[in-house]
Amino acid sequence: MHAEVQNLFVRIHLLYFAQNQDLTIGDALPLLEERGYRVGEREIKQELEHLTQENFLTAHGDQWSLTGTGIEEFKEIIAVFGRVSEELLATDKKTSTV
Repeated sequence: MHAEVQNLFVRIHLLYFAQNQDLTIGDALPLLEERGYRVGEREIKQELEHLTQENFLTAHGDQWSLTGTGIEEFKEIIAVFGRVSEELLATDKKTSTV
């Protein structure tokens, strides 16, 4: 997967993780690795800082938590993913029968 695309998915997963509990880099790394991402602590920190700059997360020392803006953004992401997944799965069914 292209690095920019992976970064987008990592950010979405970080928002997903943060909706359940405050995150640390140490918490996020194994969760991302379980999902097949190849990232290091430096990349995770960069993505957490990016999400903080966008006001989706807020930092508390070495922990990050979801903001109200982050909650709204995550709701929008879920809605878009629903539409995209329907289209992609329909495309996959078409190509697998050819």
